[in-house]
Amino acid sequence: MTEENAGPSAADEAPTEKKRMPVWQESILLLVLAVVLAILVKTFLVQAFYIPSRSMEPGLEVNDRILVQKPSYWGSGEPERGDVIVFADPGGWLDANEAVTATNPLTEALSRIGLYPTGGHLVKRVIGVAGDTIHCCDDRGRLEINGVPLDSSDEWIENNSRCDGPMVGACDWTAGPVPDGELFVMGDHRDNSADSSYHLQCTSKAETCDASDAYVDVDLVVGKVFARVWPADRFGLVEKPPAFDQLAATLAAREEDAEPATSAAP
Repeated sequence: MTEENAGPSAADEAPTEKKRMPVWQESILLLVLAVVLAILVKTFLVQAFYIPSRSMEPGLEVNDRILVQKPSYWGSGEPERGDVIVFADPGGWLDANEAVTATNPLTEALSRIGLYPTGGHLVKRVIGVAGDTIHCCDDRGRLEINGVPLDSSDEWIENNSRCDGPMVGACDWTAGPVPDGELFVMGDHRDNSADSSYHLQCTSKAETCDASDAYVDVDLVVGKVFARVWPADRFGLVEKPPAFDQLAATLAAREEDAEPATSAAP
């Protein structure tokens, strides 16, 4: 006599075991995912660079590793006065040392996907934005932005006694108004930075400065430096000096005072 409505056999009840991917395939998959993620982060969020020169001392020293964040300048956002930015060479700004990007094929490959700090770019501080006029200098050696002195007493500048940068006899110049879509940038180490003031091409106080090569196109900007990550004892955020907030407040107050009073409707 056969049993009717018999339950499932033990073999039927055993769960189907999922076939696992071999370890070597998992390793390749994880490596590919890591590379893709690194490329996405480098392209859209954060990129690492190293400092090749002394032009941004004392804040950034030679061989410091820095992180640059990109979202701040997406859309309508543009660099502001006081930001430390990394940008591509506008043309002839990089010297032989700064132009070196990688030392061997491995570091070059890693730098392309964002896993190794890259060179071949410049790092400077934004001094003037579109419409600004920059003058060097007042009787205390301070830069003037739209007629307002930029206070440098908070020790963010190296060799502040020199206001002219690496040019001989160029301590009396005026640049601007800065064209739309352009920036005027300078290194914090004023006498050791081939920056916008250097590229004014002044050779003496008597000559007129040619500003055609002095500005940086906003489209060349990679992003804003926000952190110094190596060496470990210098780890920290890269922040805007208070002098630029004071400058912005003074300029805003002056503009407000200059606005004509609106008459009340009868």
